[in-house]
Amino acid sequence: MWLHGRILLGLAAMRVSDFDYQLPESLIAKQPLAEREGSRLLVLGEALQDRMIRDLPKLVRPGDIWVINDTRVIPARLLGKKDSGGQVEILLLEPCQEENVWLAWGKANKPLKPGTRVHFAADFSAEVLQRDGKQVKVCLQAPDVAAAIEACGHMPLPPYIDRPDREEDKQRYQTVFARHAGAVAAPTAGLHLSHQLMAAMREAGAEFVHVTLHVGPGTFQPVQVENTQDHPMHEEAYIVSQETADRINAARAEGRRIVAVGTTSLRTLEAAGEGGVLRAGCGRTRLFITPGYDFRMTDALLTNFHLPRSTLLMLVCALGGQEKVMQAYRHAIEAAYRFYSYGDAMFVARNE
Repeated sequence: MWLHGRILLGLAAMRVSDFDYQLPESLIAKQPLAEREGSRLLVLGEALQDRMIRDLPKLVRPGDIWVINDTRVIPARLLGKKDSGGQVEILLLEPCQEENVWLAWGKANKPLKPGTRVHFAADFSAEVLQRDGKQVKVCLQAPDVAAAIEACGHMPLPPYIDRPDREEDKQRYQTVFARHAGAVAAPTAGLHLSHQLMAAMREAGAEFVHVTLHVGPGTFQPVQVENTQDHPMHEEAYIVSQETADRINAARAEGRRIVAVGTTSLRTLEAAGEGGVLRAGCGRTRLFITPGYDFRMTDALLTNFHLPRSTLLMLVCALGGQEKVMQAYRHAIEAAYRFYSYGDAMFVARNE
């Protein structure tokens, strides 16, 4: 059963410039820390609290449901050459219904034309089938395409991590609970959780449930318009199991707290929730959450610090209150928190 997540409707237009801020380059985290629990945690409540990720068990309320996104990042960045020798970069986005056919972004000196062949290895290549701007449809050809992607692909680090990917990124740009391959960007809040930390949170009374949302590269795109209603929201696929739906619905009926680990988990909950009831199934969502949104499923959020003018920053402002969140960002900059995918985190309760 395929469901279609709600799109932003009926909310007043907002100025994108109201979600802007200036970040020193030195605060962009380019490397992961030695330990997942080593990150700092800014708790946004009645007052700001500077804490550590390892303090999360102290923030758990007995009976909490913590919702994690179990998507797995694939090494979606493929570097190859055309028959002419020209260099090409292909970023796989998502598979099409046809076998071994993918939607992708293509980058080359000249636009990639249908019929162009790109060689990644002796037995691994792609043929361009269609092109629409920088988006292309390609047919991957190899004895085992999935194995070839794993062997030849590079981890798709976001553009602000302006360095080549390294061996450690295969493990650290991946959550410890990743299991369903399909994302081309990590659900970064989940990167902070280790098995040991999750065990300590369970001892404190937390329950963990899984959803799957395959994160696309659109998650990093700054909004290019000034009016939020003019922004074309990117679409992502999600899955909610019956077990997850049942456990969350039971928790809500008992008045227990639902905590989303990351904006992708939150978007899945809100897209699949209707009238405060979570529906099981597969779906696609273009849900764009801005201040004024009526949250139906989510009580709190663990999240990283997001790009200025981004849809993710708007989402966090919607949950925690725009003035409070932007004040928290100013505090984080003054206190030299580390920003973005490999950076520090915030814990945000819903603004009542």
